[in-house]
Amino acid sequence: MRTHITIGISCLLLPLVLFGCSKKEEPSKQSSKNQPTETVVQNNKQSSNTRKPLPKYSTGKLQVIAQPDDISVLVNKHNSLPETFNPKDLASLNIPFLASASTEKRQLRKEAATQLEKMVNAAKKDNIYLKGVSGYRSHETQKALFNRYVKRDGYAKARTYSALPGTSEHETGLSIDITGKDGTCAADDCFAQKPEAEWLAKHVQDFGFIIRYPKGKEKVTGYKYEPWHIRYVGVKIAKELTIKGITLEEYYLHS
Repeated sequence: MRTHITIGISCLLLPLVLFGCSKKEEPSKQSSKNQPTETVVQNNKQSSNTRKPLPKYSTGKLQVIAQPDDISVLVNKHNSLPETFNPKDLASLNIPFLASASTEKRQLRKEAATQLEKMVNAAKKDNIYLKGVSGYRSHETQKALFNRYVKRDGYAKARTYSALPGTSEHETGLSIDITGKDGTCAADDCFAQKPEAEWLAKHVQDFGFIIRYPKGKEKVTGYKYEPWHIRYVGVKIAKELTIKGITLEEYYLHS
């Protein structure tokens, strides 16, 4: 009698279990099919007997920029470049760089490159010797860099100083990290105490650049203070932002 009851219950439960399993599979297929590529960091799969692959991260909804070639384009945590975007007018920079800088990172878009070279030469007249650290980065380079920071510091901390691929200004070819002649404090907080940082803060706008992530504006830009990261927006806008003491985000908000 007990055997018959057990079989009867199993027969009743089996359709429910099968039904439940089939319902769980549908959303996962749907989400993977509709997942927007611009909001996810893709990672190469690794075999199970090596270190675990990085998880996929989503930033939620991102606005994909319609005119990514615009000199004053706003790229940030909410505005993403198209994944296939590549600046068409990249030019090699004729300025000193850290030896570790790749050929790719020694480039900016032509207009920005011309103005940066003028700025570096002007700094020399004031006995300030500037060096490049990292200019243009491709989408793939930014992805690899961001993933490396996540592995080192964790996702939350990495997001305070590094951008998801597609949302990095370096991918525009309009931004560059700058350091001093000896290369110490390159892309580090201690650069703020260097005479090179003081010179940049006073003069970048004369050449169409801004300190993109200024001190005290972390909640607006979404990033920590970076006195070494400068962005080309053109002389007119650069001077306006400097006079008003506002960020590129605030410029677009009030324009």
